[in-house]
Amino acid sequence: MNGRTAIDEIVATRSNASHHKEGKPDMKRHLFAATALLGLSLAVQPAVLAQDEDALSRAIEADYENHLEALYQHFHAHPELSHQEVETAARLAEELRTLGFEVTEGVGGTGVVAVMENGEGPTLMLRADMDGLPVREQTGLDYASTDTDVDHRGVENPVMHACAHDTHMTGLVGAARQLVERTDEWSGTLVLIGQPAEELGEGAVAMLEDGLFDRFPTPDFNIAFHTFSSIPTGTITYAPGYAMANVDSVDIYVQGRGGHGAYPHTTKDPIYLASMIVVNLQSLISRELSPLEPGVVTVGAFNAGAKHNIISDGAHLQLTVRSYSDETRDHLLSGIERIANAQAEAYGLTEEEYPRIEIEETYTPSLYNNPELASRAVAAMRDRFGAENVVETDPVMGGEDYSQYHRTEENIPTFMFWVGGLTQETLDGYVERGQTPPSNHSPFFAPDDPEATITQAAEAMTVVALDILSPAEGE
Repeated sequence: MNGRTAIDEIVATRSNASHHKEGKPDMKRHLFAATALLGLSLAVQPAVLAQDEDALSRAIEADYENHLEALYQHFHAHPELSHQEVETAARLAEELRTLGFEVTEGVGGTGVVAVMENGEGPTLMLRADMDGLPVREQTGLDYASTDTDVDHRGVENPVMHACAHDTHMTGLVGAARQLVERTDEWSGTLVLIGQPAEELGEGAVAMLEDGLFDRFPTPDFNIAFHTFSSIPTGTITYAPGYAMANVDSVDIYVQGRGGHGAYPHTTKDPIYLASMIVVNLQSLISRELSPLEPGVVTVGAFNAGAKHNIISDGAHLQLTVRSYSDETRDHLLSGIERIANAQAEAYGLTEEEYPRIEIEETYTPSLYNNPELASRAVAAMRDRFGAENVVETDPVMGGEDYSQYHRTEENIPTFMFWVGGLTQETLDGYVERGQTPPSNHSPFFAPDDPEATITQAAEAMTVVALDILSPAEGE
């Protein structure tokens, strides 16, 4: 079965009415869609756009000059923190409502859902995240953010789009504007979402729990992109299969018996015990995981004591734990408790004095790019930009709550790709000076050629959408 036939099979199983039923989604339809997709050949051929290849590029470039540049600068200059994206969501909703989408605001807090039906065919969800970070911007841009915002803990912070979510929203709007102009080239349903609170890993779950896949058309496919500073502008990268990691936060509260620093034999030093725990945690990676299985256990904070000559009663360790598979995640989390308790027992503490271990209930699951959907999307993008500019790369240990949209009972095929955020000239300049380019989340990071970044992202999203939603042959 070739790629075109597989997508046609998915389209053939779906009626437009199936997305407007009450109650739970049609599981049989989604299981069939996923099964058919897994039969796609890796040698898929993307659909040929009705217009010549340069027309779309010219249209997006003109739209950037006339509309998207001002929109991007507005988003960049006025970021809002996670769960506080009120004005950002309102502006995004306005942009999509003006295009003719049926827009619902306030989904999962501040989330935006925009739906456009255009005949029978699959349903495709395109996602952009909206929140900024508590970072004081130091880019020197004329439109740099000077805004402040109150975070979820009630603390006022400077705010910046240091992770390029402003480019994500602008790219989504850019793609939407092109798809609305080309409704004769696609058939199906578009669901565009503006997601809150990605930086806290909470926004996707909030939207899902608020009925994203019940109240609105349930997607057959999910697509998103992310701008990264380490990728040269003009380049798109992707990783099929596992692309980003499970991310867990773990706190270890180590108990001890305090006393005078001159008489350590009369105490049970929690700093010593916590130090032994830190050292032995590394055996989880070096001696318990296969060398071919990725995993990270990093102690990011070690807090204990208040004075030179006092042995404290406790110590506090804060860990980030990262993995790809659920099995590895379970092994690492259970291993942390096992090692902490074993060290406490070896030091002579009673079971009641063993460390207290808290694992945050909310975590970011690993992002799994459906290999066959990735193959199809990559084929469409390579046809547009050239194979040399759409490059497979290694997965990373960063986290993204976009993964939550796949890890539902619908098991929807999902794909995220990455676009370049700094020009090759800029990256080369850092290398020549022996410096490291600013990363995402840095106060110094913003795309140095935002037009190139945003227009390529918008064009990539457009061609992938046109390919997936291209009408079945003979229609």
